[in-house]
Amino acid sequence: MENLREMNTSTRILMGPGPSDAHPRVLRAMSTPLIGHLDPEFLVVMDDIKAMVQETLQTKNPLTFVVSAPGSAGMETCLVNLLEPGDEAVICIHGVFGNRLADIAERCGAKVIKVEADWGTPINSEDVKKALASCNPKLLAIVHAETSTGVLQPLEEISKMTKEAGALLVVDAVTSYCGTDLKVDKWGIDALYSGSQKCLSAPPGLSPVTFSQAAIDVLDNRKTKVQSWFLDLTMVKNYWTGAKRAYHHTAPISAMFAMREALRIVLEEGLENRFARHLKNHELLRDKLEAMGFEFLVEKQYRLPMLNAVRIPQGVDDVEVRKCLLEKYNIEIGGGLGPFAGKIWRVGLMGESSDINHINMLIAALKEVM
Repeated sequence: MENLREMNTSTRILMGPGPSDAHPRVLRAMSTPLIGHLDPEFLVVMDDIKAMVQETLQTKNPLTFVVSAPGSAGMETCLVNLLEPGDEAVICIHGVFGNRLADIAERCGAKVIKVEADWGTPINSEDVKKALASCNPKLLAIVHAETSTGVLQPLEEISKMTKEAGALLVVDAVTSYCGTDLKVDKWGIDALYSGSQKCLSAPPGLSPVTFSQAAIDVLDNRKTKVQSWFLDLTMVKNYWTGAKRAYHHTAPISAMFAMREALRIVLEEGLENRFARHLKNHELLRDKLEAMGFEFLVEKQYRLPMLNAVRIPQGVDDVEVRKCLLEKYNIEIGGGLGPFAGKIWRVGLMGESSDINHINMLIAALKEVM
């Protein structure tokens, strides 16, 4: 094999469904010299991360940590630990990631009761109520921010229904985390997972998770082993808690350094300020796109501020435009998935990618390309 040249990738403007641009401070933190995963200094870094994840999720849950894998592993962590064969699980589906929840639940041996809504619309709470009444649910799982469609799902009413049914509430917050309000304790969320690469603007590959005491009680009363060794909370939690940490796996040290800095940046800005920035920039992008004739997929009150799903105008070539944006302007936006493939674009304004400069660059490029 011939010697390969040094890697030299293009500098992109990331405005798709993730990852988002990372702050220079985050990239510098990632280049910090390595230390061991049980080094006392690294354990302090882990404690810092845990405390900041608790603060950004607005929770006091002691079992809050970061899975050493992307958001899909966070999803699997929640379900494989809380479900056993024969359990009944209500799974809400209104996009790609609800379908993924159902798939994992079935792989756990659970009986899945599906609550479905048209893609681009939120889950109807009355449909949830009927589903909960039709079974003996162990949990209800729902996506807060459906990245495939741009829908922001209201949670508080569904949380109340879930509690009344005696079930746990599991929430996918991969896209909403650090970009819009997310009150784990106040909203009664029992298990939640997210990702590092969206509104947090850290490199991909880590998944913040949190579990309530009710979820821990379910875990402690399991009759069968958790089907995944790597994601088994009964072992992983001993690496994240206590004075004496038990070795479980070699953590991704550099990614953890980067995440710690990304969380510091979030808290320096302040959660409310950060949420307001995402909403303000969403509204600015909306006004500019609508002035060009674009239509949004989702009704105004259910739109995600960090992921804008817009219909592709008739006669516009989806692939050709996105290819031109990438190759000529270094701008990445996302295409549609599933039934919306070739029909919508997904424009991300996440974390460091949510600012006026990103918006103006995209609008100017679109005007030339189209």
